[in-house]
Amino acid sequence: MRGAVSFADTAVHDLLIDAVPKISSRGKINGMANQNVLTPYFLDEPLPQLQDLAGQDWQIVNPTLPVGDKIKRMAALYEPLAGKVAEILSAGDRPVTIAGDCCSTIGVTAGVQHAGLDLRLIWFDAHGDFNTWETSPSGFLGGMPLAMLVGRGEQTLLEALGVKPLREDYVVISDGRDLDPAEREALLESKVTHLTDVNQLLDHLLAEGPIHVHFDVDVIDPGEAPAMSYPAPGGPSAAELIQVFRHLAATGRVRVVSLSSWNPALDSDSHTQRLCMRVLQALTGD
Repeated sequence: MRGAVSFADTAVHDLLIDAVPKISSRGKINGMANQNVLTPYFLDEPLPQLQDLAGQDWQIVNPTLPVGDKIKRMAALYEPLAGKVAEILSAGDRPVTIAGDCCSTIGVTAGVQHAGLDLRLIWFDAHGDFNTWETSPSGFLGGMPLAMLVGRGEQTLLEALGVKPLREDYVVISDGRDLDPAEREALLESKVTHLTDVNQLLDHLLAEGPIHVHFDVDVIDPGEAPAMSYPAPGGPSAAELIQVFRHLAATGRVRVVSLSSWNPALDSDSHTQRLCMRVLQALTGD
């Protein structure tokens, strides 16, 4: 496992700074302004510590949720998220969404589709998120969102939000190093492209069309970003991700960015937050 990154390390610091695309005087990259949307929840449970991230111009998704069924509560949470994403896209700008878990991408995808767009999805994650009720040893819903998005397993949430399943051949996952046995088999037999090394994206021929990049920050080596609820040993360094994100940003095709966050309760010194947000800048240029 690699040692923790220090921003006093000149080489790493220079890479982090140089990776950020230049923003015009109007604050736009490729004609798009970033619009930040924060959903301070883990599944259907409030995660109020995330609200400290919000800048003055950020939009916050924090509706009153119904009591009872978890999926109904999540649908009530993701409906306004979808509305904000659709509104931003329809205005010609780029939504940059942050939430406490990967299931929020279902709400983001609903907004994308409501705006009439058909995006290619690149999913960065230490885990596969490709379980279904049948393959999951734990039955944890947070381990299922990518499977759900391509039409596998639990579909109640997608149906509630009017989401059409994505084409599997439009999806790339990297690095997905921590997979359950049956999940691994399902991913292998699917049409989803699994790139086990994030650096493979530097040479990978992506399907034509605009791109949604989803960044679960636990993809980073936990030796560098330790404040994770489900750490998986190994993984790319922050510097490697910066290079890959810079490459993707340079295509001019990244239309939507979503981030699944660290665990704020484990990040008392905010080191992981600072590192992850700096890596995110390689995509957004903020």
